[in-house]
Amino acid sequence: MTPHLPHRLWLAAMPLLFVALWSTGFIGAKFGLPYAEPFTFLFIRFVLTLALLVPLAHWLSGEWPRGARLWGHIAVSGLLVHGAYLGGVFYGIYLGMPAGLASLLVGLQPLLTAGLAGPLLGERLATRQWLGLALGLIGVALVLGGKLDPGEALFQGFGLGALGAVLVALLGISGGTLYQKRYCTGMPLLSGTVVQYLAAAAALGLGALLVESREVEWSTTFALTLGWLVLVLSISAILLLMALIRRGEASRVASLFYLVPPVTALQAWWLFDEALPPISLAGMAIAIAGVVLVVRTPATAGRPRT
Repeated sequence: MTPHLPHRLWLAAMPLLFVALWSTGFIGAKFGLPYAEPFTFLFIRFVLTLALLVPLAHWLSGEWPRGARLWGHIAVSGLLVHGAYLGGVFYGIYLGMPAGLASLLVGLQPLLTAGLAGPLLGERLATRQWLGLALGLIGVALVLGGKLDPGEALFQGFGLGALGAVLVALLGISGGTLYQKRYCTGMPLLSGTVVQYLAAAAALGLGALLVESREVEWSTTFALTLGWLVLVLSISAILLLMALIRRGEASRVASLFYLVPPVTALQAWWLFDEALPPISLAGMAIAIAGVVLVVRTPATAGRPRT
């Protein structure tokens, strides 16, 4: 019995570890963006990730998507899930949005996905999901209201450009989730991620070429941040997710994603002194409660209409 205890503890900790790792992505953006523009930063990150992920996909899986059509669908999902999502988050933080607020806004993805699943996938929303959607909107309004600035910036430290960039990220991750669910059901997880990163790297590389100077101030902080994002976020988190899915824990991970915004906000407060006023903290709690209501639904809710 005793030899199995560490194994059981590890299995119990895996979902929480995944969420803890995922929340550091927003902090990594805050650390690295002073040294490189967002598209350039992400392009370098994706190239380094691919250099490690391609051999891993070959050694650990060896299975690649079958057919040009599936490759195309996976590439589109990658443009949305990685290109639009990460590009929007990094650009919003680059324009001054606090990391904790960016995490909260894109953390509303289950709300938007649930709202779009009806017309796009024929799924019904339960009453508690509608309540969750309403709470999410109220919470976001309170958070943004707490950051209002009577000056020209509109919000404290950032303007509409940053808000628009993060909203693009929210639309990208929500649309990409629905697109992947509908068109990429035969996608091998690891090699499919390689295809997604290839598409996102191409798009962000083009963006860096067209609108950025592509200058990088190489420093110890930037190198360590880049190493963390590549090795811990883009590689380790993906492998951990694979292990969770194999053990049937994917739904448990989804139910814990609502912890990402408060964990990120706590990290941002500790590392960067990013403080939210009381009304924004209350709004964050309300918004997270809305996400919980949407995610934690009865098994009979949300089934497609027949």
